[in-house]
Amino acid sequence: MSDSSSGHDWAELAELAHQEHGDRALAQGLLEAWRREQGTAAAALYVSSDSGFERTLTSGSGSFPERLPRDTSEGIALPGARLLAVGTIDRAPVGPLRVALVAALEIHRLRRRLKEQRFTHNYRGVELEALYDVGLAIASTLDLDELAEGVLLRAVSLLDARRGALYLRDGEGNFRLDHTFGGDALAVLPVGDPRLAAVLSGEPDAEADVLPGTHHHLAVAVEVDGDPRGLLVVGDKESRTGVGPFGERDRRTLGLFANQAAIALENARLHRQALEKERLERELDLAADIQKRFLPTSLPETGRFEVLGWNRPARHVGGDYYDVRRLQDDRLVVVIADVAGKGMPAALLVSTLHSALRLLETPEGLAPEMIARLNQHVTEASASNKFITLLLAEIDLVGGGVRYVNAGHNAALLVRDGGGVETLGSTGLPLGLFAGSSYRVEGTSLSAGDLLCLFSDGLTECESPAGEEFGEGRLAALVREHARRPLAEIVREIDRVTTGFSEGAPQADDQTLVFVRCTDEPSRG
Repeated sequence: MSDSSSGHDWAELAELAHQEHGDRALAQGLLEAWRREQGTAAAALYVSSDSGFERTLTSGSGSFPERLPRDTSEGIALPGARLLAVGTIDRAPVGPLRVALVAALEIHRLRRRLKEQRFTHNYRGVELEALYDVGLAIASTLDLDELAEGVLLRAVSLLDARRGALYLRDGEGNFRLDHTFGGDALAVLPVGDPRLAAVLSGEPDAEADVLPGTHHHLAVAVEVDGDPRGLLVVGDKESRTGVGPFGERDRRTLGLFANQAAIALENARLHRQALEKERLERELDLAADIQKRFLPTSLPETGRFEVLGWNRPARHVGGDYYDVRRLQDDRLVVVIADVAGKGMPAALLVSTLHSALRLLETPEGLAPEMIARLNQHVTEASASNKFITLLLAEIDLVGGGVRYVNAGHNAALLVRDGGGVETLGSTGLPLGLFAGSSYRVEGTSLSAGDLLCLFSDGLTECESPAGEEFGEGRLAALVREHARRPLAEIVREIDRVTTGFSEGAPQADDQTLVFVRCTDEPSRG
């Protein structure tokens, strides 16, 4: 390079050094001047990066790789850079051009860092604005399914990902796949699975099993008060050259988004719970209404017999059922039953029982075949785990004869006028257990002063705080002790004693009583 041309070049380079955005052009000019000074056909400048050295500037005609490994030692080592040239440069003197090139490179690096910081600042502003807009969008719905789908789609969009999956924790603590995007995903991450712990801890490549077929993964927990309620997983970040890895900035962005998604998902979950609770309450009210329709609203006039029925369900709806009806041929039909289960299924089975009893009545009265047909009907109309215990008695209002069938129900108590206690025990299996069950009809009689007590196990199985059951023995003694009192007073006394026995504990099961007393005097209603 001649003195005049050198002076001209130095003047141009000095002018570039004063320009705000001339640092790259300055470094390019210095590189070209240095190449000419060394007499090489081509030169390249590589700047240090996270993965090694990246080609930043070239001069002349030559082929240089885009990247160099970090341990590259060939060429001239500059602070944070490598200088390569076509030809021998090992003995190249330091010289002013090389010093100037180092200075220009440092200026370029500082300005690039400042530019990156400005970009990061602006990006974070845009990122926060985008996250705010996304937060508003996902918080605009309380439909959990719609929200979950929106959360995943927006997460994939924010991260420029090709694949994604959203997992939500179930009642057993497992993380189950709720929605996917772009391909299949693992169906469930069970609690205790090491893959789940690895994904939640952010271990490298731990998400590979979650999104099969992807090469790059990123996962963050969706937490509520530090408790993981879900998992967001994205895969294969799109770039100009294909797909690439996710960086720390992406992890921060997805983490911030997951915080917003957690709030929205929790609100939607609570809303669903509230709707479910409201639905169940409506169902219980409907079931209670169904059940009330099948309990007697009034009891028949029976001449020399007095009758009283009492029922108190443990909750809105119980599985107990009773009925007292007078037939035209001076027969009194008394029924007490206990349907397994609670809620709407029990109420519907009560409806089935109530209707079937009416349809199967015959002028001939109670017969084993009638109960067998009733059992067949209940078996066909109910689930395999549902059954009914039942005691049905027909009382001759003229002669006092009693014919009964006890299908697995508690034995009724018959307190004689003289104080003795007899029982009307089981004569067959509960209804609905086996389709081919057979039943016996047994008989007894009621005389003046005798008291018949039908009851459900909600009374005898009520427990003390120590876990002791009230038992049939206590109930029999109580009925016997108060047998001559008005029926309503006997019911109140049983209620008082059993409630005191349980010391105010919540009622665990339905309680039902039916009393029939034979008297020579007109019924007292």
